[in-house]
Amino acid sequence: MIDGLAGRFADARGYLNTASYGLPPDTAMTAFAEATERWRIGRAQPADYDDGITAARAAFAALLHVPTSWVAVGPQASPFIGLVAAALPDGAEVVVAAGQFTSTLFPFLVQQPRGVSVREVPFDEVANAVTASTSLIAVEAVRSADGAVADFAAIRAAARDCDARVLLDTTQATGWLDLDASPFDYVVCSAYKWLLSPRGTAFMAVRPEAAEGLLPHAAGWYAGADVWTSIYGSPLRLADDARRFDISPGWLAWVATLPAIELIAAIGAGRIGAHDLALANRLRSHLGLEAAASPIVSVAADGAAERLAAAGLIAATRAGAARISFHLYNDEADADRAAEALA
Repeated sequence: MIDGLAGRFADARGYLNTASYGLPPDTAMTAFAEATERWRIGRAQPADYDDGITAARAAFAALLHVPTSWVAVGPQASPFIGLVAAALPDGAEVVVAAGQFTSTLFPFLVQQPRGVSVREVPFDEVANAVTASTSLIAVEAVRSADGAVADFAAIRAAARDCDARVLLDTTQATGWLDLDASPFDYVVCSAYKWLLSPRGTAFMAVRPEAAEGLLPHAAGWYAGADVWTSIYGSPLRLADDARRFDISPGWLAWVATLPAIELIAAIGAGRIGAHDLALANRLRSHLGLEAAASPIVSVAADGAAERLAAAGLIAATRAGAARISFHLYNDEADADRAAEALA
Protein backbone atom coordinates (compact mmCIF):
# COMPACT_ATOMS: atom_id res chain seq x y z
CA MET A 1 0.00 0.00 0.00
CA ILE A 2 1.18 3.54 -0.69
CA ASP A 3 2.79 5.16 2.35
CA GLY A 4 0.38 7.19 4.43
CA LEU A 5 -2.74 5.29 3.43
CA ALA A 6 -2.81 2.89 6.33
CA GLY A 7 -6.17 3.23 8.00
CA ARG A 8 -7.71 5.20 5.15
CA PHE A 9 -9.57 2.12 3.91
CA ALA A 10 -11.38 -0.72 5.61
CA ASP A 11 -9.50 -4.00 5.86
CA ALA A 12 -9.79 -5.02 2.22
CA ARG A 13 -7.15 -7.72 2.10
CA GLY A 14 -7.82 -9.98 -0.83
CA TYR A 15 -10.09 -7.51 -2.63
CA LEU A 16 -8.84 -7.61 -6.23
CA ASN A 17 -11.88 -6.28 -8.01
CA THR A 18 -11.62 -2.51 -8.49
CA ALA A 19 -12.42 -3.01 -12.18
CA SER A 20 -15.92 -3.92 -10.94
CA TYR A 21 -16.15 -1.29 -8.19
CA GLY A 22 -13.71 0.65 -6.03
CA LEU A 23 -13.68 0.86 -2.25
CA PRO A 24 -14.28 4.19 -0.50
CA PRO A 25 -11.69 5.96 1.64
CA ASP A 26 -12.52 6.95 5.20
CA THR A 27 -13.24 10.58 4.26
CA ALA A 28 -15.88 9.49 1.76
CA MET A 29 -17.58 7.25 4.31
CA THR A 30 -17.54 9.99 6.97
CA ALA A 31 -19.04 12.54 4.61
CA PHE A 32 -21.67 10.06 3.47
CA ALA A 33 -22.63 9.14 7.04
CA GLU A 34 -22.95 12.79 8.05
CA ALA A 35 -25.08 13.54 4.98
CA THR A 36 -27.41 10.60 5.52
CA GLU A 37 -27.89 11.67 9.14
CA ARG A 38 -28.85 15.20 8.06
CA TRP A 39 -31.27 13.64 5.59
CA ARG A 40 -32.68 11.32 8.30
CA ILE A 41 -33.51 14.16 10.66
CA GLY A 42 -34.72 16.56 7.95
CA ARG A 43 -31.86 19.02 8.21
CA ALA A 44 -30.56 18.66 4.64
CA GLN A 45 -31.28 21.45 2.18
CA PRO A 46 -31.02 20.88 -1.61
CA ALA A 47 -28.68 23.83 -2.12
CA ASP A 48 -26.30 22.39 0.49
CA TYR A 49 -25.01 19.90 -2.10
CA ASP A 50 -24.07 22.43 -4.76
CA ASP A 51 -20.60 23.34 -3.52
CA GLY A 52 -19.52 19.71 -3.31
CA ILE A 53 -20.70 18.97 -6.84
CA THR A 54 -18.95 22.07 -8.13
CA ALA A 55 -15.73 21.03 -6.38
CA ALA A 56 -16.00 17.47 -7.72
CA ARG A 57 -16.43 18.81 -11.25
CA ALA A 58 -13.29 20.91 -10.87
CA ALA A 59 -11.31 18.05 -9.35
CA PHE A 60 -12.24 15.73 -12.21
CA ALA A 61 -11.32 18.39 -14.77
CA ALA A 62 -7.89 18.71 -13.15
CA LEU A 63 -7.37 14.94 -13.33
CA LEU A 64 -8.08 15.07 -17.07
CA HIS A 65 -6.08 18.28 -17.63
CA VAL A 66 -9.08 20.09 -19.12
CA PRO A 67 -10.91 23.30 -18.15
CA THR A 68 -13.72 22.92 -15.64
CA SER A 69 -16.06 24.58 -18.16
CA TRP A 70 -15.71 21.48 -20.36
CA VAL A 71 -17.15 19.11 -17.72
CA ALA A 72 -20.74 17.97 -17.23
CA VAL A 73 -22.00 15.77 -14.39
CA GLY A 74 -24.52 12.96 -14.43
CA PRO A 75 -25.35 9.51 -13.04
CA GLN A 76 -23.65 7.16 -15.53
CA ALA A 77 -21.55 7.23 -18.67
CA SER A 78 -24.16 5.88 -21.09
CA PRO A 79 -26.56 8.88 -20.98
CA PHE A 80 -23.68 11.10 -22.08
CA ILE A 81 -22.66 8.67 -24.81
CA GLY A 82 -26.29 8.66 -25.93
CA LEU A 83 -26.10 12.42 -26.52
CA VAL A 84 -23.14 11.92 -28.82
CA ALA A 85 -24.86 9.06 -30.64
CA ALA A 86 -28.04 11.07 -31.14
CA ALA A 87 -26.03 13.95 -32.63
CA LEU A 88 -24.53 11.82 -35.41
CA PRO A 89 -25.88 12.63 -38.86
CA ASP A 90 -27.99 10.06 -40.67
CA GLY A 91 -25.74 7.54 -42.38
CA ALA A 92 -22.71 8.26 -40.20
CA GLU A 93 -20.10 5.56 -39.57
CA VAL A 94 -18.81 4.79 -36.08
CA VAL A 95 -15.70 2.69 -35.50
CA VAL A 96 -15.66 0.72 -32.24
CA ALA A 97 -13.55 -2.06 -30.79
CA ALA A 98 -14.97 -5.56 -30.97
CA GLY A 99 -16.11 -6.83 -27.59
CA GLN A 100 -16.01 -3.47 -25.84
CA PHE A 101 -18.28 -2.64 -22.91
CA THR A 102 -21.80 -2.12 -24.19
CA SER A 103 -22.26 1.32 -22.63
CA THR A 104 -19.95 2.54 -25.41
CA LEU A 105 -21.66 0.37 -28.03
CA PHE A 106 -25.44 0.14 -27.53
CA PRO A 107 -26.06 3.92 -27.80
CA PHE A 108 -24.69 3.73 -31.35
CA LEU A 109 -26.35 0.48 -32.32
CA VAL A 110 -29.77 1.92 -31.52
CA GLN A 111 -29.13 4.60 -34.14
CA GLN A 112 -28.98 2.03 -36.94
CA PRO A 113 -32.61 2.52 -38.09
CA ARG A 114 -31.60 5.97 -39.36
CA GLY A 115 -28.63 4.64 -41.26
CA VAL A 116 -25.85 4.96 -38.67
CA SER A 117 -23.40 2.09 -39.22
CA VAL A 118 -21.25 0.64 -36.46
CA ARG A 119 -18.06 -1.08 -37.60
CA GLU A 120 -16.44 -3.35 -35.00
CA VAL A 121 -12.72 -4.00 -35.42
CA PRO A 122 -10.04 -5.57 -33.20
CA PHE A 123 -9.06 -3.36 -30.26
CA ASP A 124 -5.48 -2.91 -31.46
CA GLU A 125 -6.63 -2.14 -35.01
CA VAL A 126 -8.96 0.76 -34.23
CA ALA A 127 -6.63 3.47 -35.53
CA ASN A 128 -5.87 1.56 -38.74
CA ALA A 129 -9.58 1.03 -39.41
CA VAL A 130 -10.45 4.73 -39.60
CA THR A 131 -11.23 6.03 -43.07
CA ALA A 132 -12.59 9.17 -44.68
CA SER A 133 -16.08 7.69 -44.16
CA THR A 134 -15.67 7.55 -40.38
CA SER A 135 -17.52 10.19 -38.36
CA LEU A 136 -16.63 8.98 -34.87
CA ILE A 137 -14.28 6.60 -33.08
CA ALA A 138 -15.79 5.38 -29.79
CA VAL A 139 -13.59 3.19 -27.61
CA GLU A 140 -12.68 2.37 -24.05
CA ALA A 141 -9.41 3.95 -22.97
CA VAL A 142 -8.75 0.74 -21.04
CA ARG A 143 -10.68 -2.34 -22.09
CA SER A 144 -13.01 -3.56 -19.38
CA ALA A 145 -12.71 -7.25 -20.22
CA ASP A 146 -8.95 -7.62 -19.84
CA GLY A 147 -7.31 -4.24 -19.14
CA ALA A 148 -5.74 -3.66 -22.55
CA VAL A 149 -4.78 0.01 -23.00
CA ALA A 150 -5.73 1.88 -26.17
CA ASP A 151 -3.11 3.47 -28.41
CA PHE A 152 -4.18 7.05 -27.74
CA ALA A 153 -1.65 8.74 -30.00
CA ALA A 154 -2.50 6.52 -32.98
CA ILE A 155 -6.24 6.95 -32.51
CA ARG A 156 -5.95 10.71 -32.23
CA ALA A 157 -3.70 10.88 -35.31
CA ALA A 158 -6.07 8.73 -37.35
CA ALA A 159 -9.03 10.87 -36.33
CA ARG A 160 -7.19 14.06 -37.24
CA ASP A 161 -6.14 12.70 -40.64
CA CYS A 162 -9.71 11.59 -41.48
CA ASP A 163 -11.55 14.51 -39.86
CA ALA A 164 -13.33 12.23 -37.39
CA ARG A 165 -14.18 12.85 -33.76
CA VAL A 166 -13.10 10.65 -30.84
CA LEU A 167 -15.07 9.50 -27.80
CA LEU A 168 -13.09 7.86 -25.00
CA ASP A 169 -14.65 6.03 -22.08
CA THR A 170 -12.10 6.37 -19.27
CA THR A 171 -14.10 4.53 -16.61
CA GLN A 172 -11.35 1.90 -16.31
CA ALA A 173 -8.55 4.48 -16.54
CA THR A 174 -9.18 7.73 -14.67
CA GLY A 175 -7.83 7.32 -11.17
CA TRP A 176 -4.67 5.43 -12.07
CA LEU A 177 -3.78 6.59 -15.60
CA ASP A 178 -2.55 10.16 -15.99
CA LEU A 179 -4.15 10.92 -19.35
CA ASP A 180 -4.29 14.35 -20.97
CA ALA A 181 -7.84 14.30 -22.28
CA SER A 182 -7.71 17.73 -23.90
CA PRO A 183 -7.08 16.47 -27.47
CA PHE A 184 -10.17 14.25 -27.45
CA ASP A 185 -13.64 15.46 -28.36
CA TYR A 186 -15.66 13.57 -25.75
CA VAL A 187 -14.40 11.82 -22.60
CA VAL A 188 -16.89 10.03 -20.36
CA CYS A 189 -16.19 8.38 -17.02
CA SER A 190 -18.23 6.65 -14.35
CA ALA A 191 -16.65 7.33 -10.98
CA TYR A 192 -17.49 4.14 -9.08
CA LYS A 193 -14.40 2.19 -10.09
CA TRP A 194 -10.91 3.72 -9.95
CA LEU A 195 -12.26 7.01 -8.54
CA LEU A 196 -13.54 5.12 -5.46
CA SER A 197 -16.97 6.74 -5.54
CA PRO A 198 -20.51 5.44 -5.05
CA ARG A 199 -22.28 4.13 -8.11
CA GLY A 200 -24.38 6.94 -9.53
CA THR A 201 -21.84 9.67 -10.31
CA ALA A 202 -20.24 10.24 -13.69
CA PHE A 203 -18.63 12.95 -15.80
CA MET A 204 -18.34 14.00 -19.42
CA ALA A 205 -15.61 16.31 -20.68
CA VAL A 206 -16.44 17.79 -24.08
CA ARG A 207 -14.40 20.16 -26.22
CA PRO A 208 -16.35 23.37 -26.98
CA GLU A 209 -16.29 22.83 -30.74
CA ALA A 210 -17.61 19.29 -30.27
CA ALA A 211 -20.26 20.48 -27.82
CA GLU A 212 -21.83 22.75 -30.45
CA GLY A 213 -23.41 19.78 -32.20
CA LEU A 214 -24.91 18.18 -29.09
CA LEU A 215 -28.48 18.70 -27.96
CA PRO A 216 -28.92 18.41 -24.17
CA HIS A 217 -31.83 15.97 -24.45
CA ALA A 218 -31.93 15.38 -20.68
CA ALA A 219 -31.81 19.08 -19.78
CA GLY A 220 -33.60 20.06 -16.60
CA TRP A 221 -33.29 22.62 -13.87
CA TYR A 222 -29.72 21.59 -13.05
CA ALA A 223 -28.62 22.46 -16.59
CA GLY A 224 -29.81 26.02 -16.16
CA ALA A 225 -27.55 29.03 -16.41
CA ASP A 226 -28.51 29.75 -12.81
CA VAL A 227 -29.73 26.53 -11.24
CA TRP A 228 -32.05 27.95 -8.61
CA THR A 229 -33.82 30.37 -10.95
CA SER A 230 -34.28 27.63 -13.57
CA ILE A 231 -36.71 25.44 -11.69
CA TYR A 232 -39.98 26.77 -13.20
CA GLY A 233 -41.25 27.90 -16.56
CA SER A 234 -39.89 29.16 -19.84
CA PRO A 235 -37.95 30.55 -21.59
CA LEU A 236 -35.15 28.07 -22.12
CA ARG A 237 -32.12 29.37 -20.21
CA LEU A 238 -29.38 26.76 -20.20
CA ALA A 239 -25.77 27.23 -19.13
CA ASP A 240 -23.50 28.32 -21.95
CA ASP A 241 -20.74 25.84 -21.10
CA ALA A 242 -20.78 22.05 -20.56
CA ARG A 243 -23.09 22.46 -17.57
CA ARG A 244 -25.98 22.53 -20.04
CA PHE A 245 -25.45 18.77 -20.35
CA ASP A 246 -25.73 18.23 -16.59
CA ILE A 247 -28.24 15.68 -15.38
CA SER A 248 -29.88 16.39 -12.03
CA PRO A 249 -27.59 14.81 -9.41
CA GLY A 250 -28.30 12.10 -6.87
CA TRP A 251 -27.18 14.19 -3.92
CA LEU A 252 -25.91 11.60 -1.47
CA ALA A 253 -23.72 9.87 -4.03
CA TRP A 254 -22.01 13.16 -4.83
CA VAL A 255 -21.32 13.81 -1.14
CA ALA A 256 -19.00 10.79 -1.10
CA THR A 257 -17.60 11.38 -4.58
CA LEU A 258 -15.84 14.64 -3.74
CA PRO A 259 -13.57 13.33 -0.92
CA ALA A 260 -12.79 10.21 -2.94
CA ILE A 261 -11.61 12.22 -5.94
CA GLU A 262 -9.76 14.63 -3.67
CA LEU A 263 -7.76 11.70 -2.29
CA ILE A 264 -6.90 10.53 -5.81
CA ALA A 265 -5.83 14.06 -6.71
CA ALA A 266 -3.76 14.50 -3.55
CA ILE A 267 -1.76 11.34 -4.23
CA GLY A 268 -1.57 11.85 -7.98
CA ALA A 269 -2.61 9.54 -10.79
CA GLY A 270 1.00 9.00 -11.79
CA ARG A 271 2.00 7.77 -8.35
CA ILE A 272 -1.13 5.64 -8.06
CA GLY A 273 -0.54 4.15 -11.49
CA ALA A 274 3.03 3.20 -10.61
CA HIS A 275 1.79 1.45 -7.47
CA ASP A 276 -1.02 -0.38 -9.23
CA LEU A 277 1.14 -1.46 -12.16
CA ALA A 278 3.90 -2.74 -9.88
CA LEU A 279 1.45 -5.07 -8.15
CA ALA A 280 -0.12 -6.25 -11.40
CA ASN A 281 3.27 -6.94 -12.94
CA ARG A 282 4.41 -8.70 -9.78
CA LEU A 283 1.53 -11.12 -10.30
CA ARG A 284 2.29 -11.44 -14.01
CA SER A 285 5.91 -12.25 -13.21
CA HIS A 286 4.88 -14.98 -10.78
CA LEU A 287 2.64 -16.46 -13.47
CA GLY A 288 5.21 -16.26 -16.24
CA LEU A 289 3.31 -13.55 -18.09
CA GLU A 290 4.85 -10.54 -19.81
CA ALA A 291 4.74 -7.20 -18.02
CA ALA A 292 2.00 -4.86 -19.20
CA ALA A 293 0.93 -1.24 -18.70
CA SER A 294 -2.36 -2.08 -16.98
CA PRO A 295 -3.37 -2.80 -13.36
CA ILE A 296 -5.90 -5.33 -14.69
CA VAL A 297 -4.61 -8.88 -15.13
CA SER A 298 -6.63 -11.37 -17.19
CA VAL A 299 -5.92 -15.04 -16.48
CA ALA A 300 -7.59 -17.53 -18.81
CA ALA A 301 -6.30 -20.71 -17.14
CA ASP A 302 -8.91 -23.38 -16.44
CA GLY A 303 -10.42 -22.99 -13.00
CA ALA A 304 -8.63 -19.70 -12.28
CA ALA A 305 -11.70 -17.94 -10.93
CA GLU A 306 -12.60 -20.89 -8.74
CA ARG A 307 -9.09 -21.10 -7.29
CA LEU A 308 -9.07 -17.42 -6.44
CA ALA A 309 -12.43 -17.72 -4.72
CA ALA A 310 -11.30 -20.79 -2.78
CA ALA A 311 -8.34 -18.75 -1.50
CA GLY A 312 -10.67 -16.03 -0.24
CA LEU A 313 -9.71 -13.59 -2.98
CA ILE A 314 -12.36 -11.42 -4.60
CA ALA A 315 -11.98 -11.00 -8.35
CA ALA A 316 -14.30 -11.14 -11.35
CA THR A 317 -14.84 -13.32 -14.38
CA ARG A 318 -14.98 -11.49 -17.69
CA ALA A 319 -14.83 -12.80 -21.25
CA GLY A 320 -14.19 -16.32 -19.97
CA ALA A 321 -11.16 -15.38 -17.87
CA ALA A 322 -10.45 -14.38 -14.28
CA ARG A 323 -10.04 -10.60 -14.08
CA ILE A 324 -7.81 -9.38 -11.24
CA SER A 325 -7.34 -5.67 -10.59
CA PHE A 326 -5.08 -3.78 -8.17
CA HIS A 327 -5.52 -0.34 -6.63
CA LEU A 328 -4.59 1.85 -3.67
CA TYR A 329 -5.67 -0.54 -0.91
CA ASN A 330 -3.72 -3.53 -2.29
CA ASP A 331 -0.18 -4.53 -1.46
CA GLU A 332 2.40 -7.14 -2.42
CA ALA A 333 0.78 -9.72 -0.17
CA ASP A 334 -2.38 -9.53 -2.32
CA ALA A 335 -0.37 -10.15 -5.49
CA ASP A 336 1.49 -13.04 -3.88
CA ARG A 337 -1.69 -14.63 -2.58
CA ALA A 338 -3.20 -14.48 -6.05
CA ALA A 339 -0.09 -16.00 -7.55
CA GLU A 340 -0.13 -18.81 -5.01
CA ALA A 341 -3.79 -19.54 -5.71
CA LEU A 342 -3.18 -19.63 -9.46
CA ALA A 343 0.15 -21.46 -9.46
